[in-house]
Amino acid sequence: MDPPTFFFFLFTYKRCLHERFIVSIFYFTLLSTRTLSLDPKFEACEPKSCGNGPIITYPFYLYDKQEPFCGYPNFEIACNDSEFPVLSISGEEYIIRTISYTSQSFLAVNSLAYQDPCPRPLHNLTLHRTPFSVSPSHVNFTLAYDCVEKPEKVATFPVDCASNNTHRSFGIFRREYVAQEGFSFGSCQKFVDIPVAADSESDANRLMKMSYVEILKTGFVLNWTAHSCLRCKNSGGRCGSDKQEFICLCPNGQKAHSSCKNGGINWKVKICIGVVAGFAGISATSAACYFYYRRKIRRYRTSSVLLPKNITSEPSSKNSDMEKAEELLAGVRVFTYEELEEATNNFDPSKELGDGGFGTVYYGQLKDGRSVAVKRLYENNYKRVEQFRNEVEILARLRHPNLVTLFGCSSKHSRDLLLVYEFIPNGTLADHLHGPRANPSALPWSTRLKIAAETANALKYLHASEIIHRDVKSNNILLDRNFNVKVADFGLSRLFPMDRTHVSTSPQGTPGYLDPDYHQCYQLTSKSDVFSFGVVLMELISSMPAVDITRHRHEINLSKMAIVKIQSHSLHEMVDSTLGFETDAKVRDSVSSVAELAFQCLQSDKDLRPDISQVLETLTRIRNDGFDLERADEIIDVGVANDDDDDDGAVMMKSGQLVTSSPNTVMVKWDSSKE
Repeated sequence: MDPPTFFFFLFTYKRCLHERFIVSIFYFTLLSTRTLSLDPKFEACEPKSCGNGPIITYPFYLYDKQEPFCGYPNFEIACNDSEFPVLSISGEEYIIRTISYTSQSFLAVNSLAYQDPCPRPLHNLTLHRTPFSVSPSHVNFTLAYDCVEKPEKVATFPVDCASNNTHRSFGIFRREYVAQEGFSFGSCQKFVDIPVAADSESDANRLMKMSYVEILKTGFVLNWTAHSCLRCKNSGGRCGSDKQEFICLCPNGQKAHSSCKNGGINWKVKICIGVVAGFAGISATSAACYFYYRRKIRRYRTSSVLLPKNITSEPSSKNSDMEKAEELLAGVRVFTYEELEEATNNFDPSKELGDGGFGTVYYGQLKDGRSVAVKRLYENNYKRVEQFRNEVEILARLRHPNLVTLFGCSSKHSRDLLLVYEFIPNGTLADHLHGPRANPSALPWSTRLKIAAETANALKYLHASEIIHRDVKSNNILLDRNFNVKVADFGLSRLFPMDRTHVSTSPQGTPGYLDPDYHQCYQLTSKSDVFSFGVVLMELISSMPAVDITRHRHEINLSKMAIVKIQSHSLHEMVDSTLGFETDAKVRDSVSSVAELAFQCLQSDKDLRPDISQVLETLTRIRNDGFDLERADEIIDVGVANDDDDDDGAVMMKSGQLVTSSPNTVMVKWDSSKE
């Protein structure tokens, strides 16, 4: 080997060791860790499906597919090759149609309604000494068997297969009311009371048009009481029980009380991982360096390029990283982990403000006296790091009175990824509409209209800054003590190139608020935020959550309910009764105008929706028509309107009109030139 080739080999080999060895060790360590640390109990509790029913996981478990420690004793579910999972409660079998693990509730139907052409339940639902309770949104349906006579003044639902010439069986609603009408139930041999899901007058009217079998198939909602699995699940664990005590099963075999965040692998596993990773890494590095050297030497021999004399790879210092980070973030302070740990009293659970899909938010107080909200992102997840970087980069360059202010963040090399925001003391819009702070007198229509306009103003600013929020919802609209809006949570936000009409990306967001056009076509536009904002407008009008499985199946999504109610001229059925819609003509006209605007925002075709500037302009018109809380010269700036803006009337309804034109107004597409 000639001297130049020899020296080139040495240099190449050193460089190969420097780069490839580290990368190889890293990947083989990950693979070895996964191979050696997956715990059998953790794997045994993997969520399972049963027929066409919902996914079964903690606190439920399938007795033939999962181990009992994956749930609780009273939550044992049978599959039995049936279409839906079956749960036994007090000796009766109930089919589970849907499960909401978030609200800890499920829709149950007596199995007889599906298995028997003439179902005749013989036992009342008994929930004594069970973890279940019937949802308040229900009515009692009574089956009366073998009666000598039947009520004459109320509607009955005949059970012909259980009747004969002398005795009749039938179903009725509100047995106590029937008794007051003079009917004697003493002539009946047996009664069975069955709860039926119904949370509105329209539900009750719908039930009156069904047969008794259809009523039984409607089912009812049961709530359960069990330890929350959210923190364990978000930390990478799976929930289970040990002697009826909650445990968090971690992939490495650890059993934690609440989450796997602080868990570790035992020392024997660590040694095995180190040995295997070491040998595998050395072998892989040697092979990689050999082929790397062969490729480089071939290029060297076929070219006359000289080897550079000075090649350095000096690692930057921690202080240098911090300086560069502060420079990059344009004034956003980089906090040390210790500072924020002290501010939150070592992340005291009693200081938790909320716990979501991305992390836990804690109340804290800095040394300078400022109150802050510290978001602690869940660790060991690539998506969390991306979410952290995304939110910091976006918020660092945004300044608007209706956007939450980012005070700072931790270094990306910190023990935990932490974001530090201004503390907004009055909770979220969701809290005040249908959550723990709900108080009708504190949120009159004028205040709700102000909140809508300020939220639209924040979104207009974002869209003008080439940013799509992607997760507009009432839980991300914070309120200060004067009910001023602060839009928050930019973890899903997307920078939007202005020279394109859309970006193609996998749908992300919150069920109930997600743009159907985006969900179907994977094309994200600023109109996706407009759809989500339309759902928020309907929340402001109705005080109902965006998704509620206790509602009728066609009304679970608020957006779909709103479209149907407005098209059928039944808006009054979903307006919050405390707003004065029925008694105050000005409120009625204003609410109707906002509902019309929401109707436009909720169109499935994005081209039929207004852009956020047009939405804000319409809300400002409605506020100026008698519901502005401030002086006219202090209203939100939407630009100077032209006198010929009335042309928009073909599409957008002005203040004061009713919603009779809703089905027709969407036939004209909005001008999307502002997109």
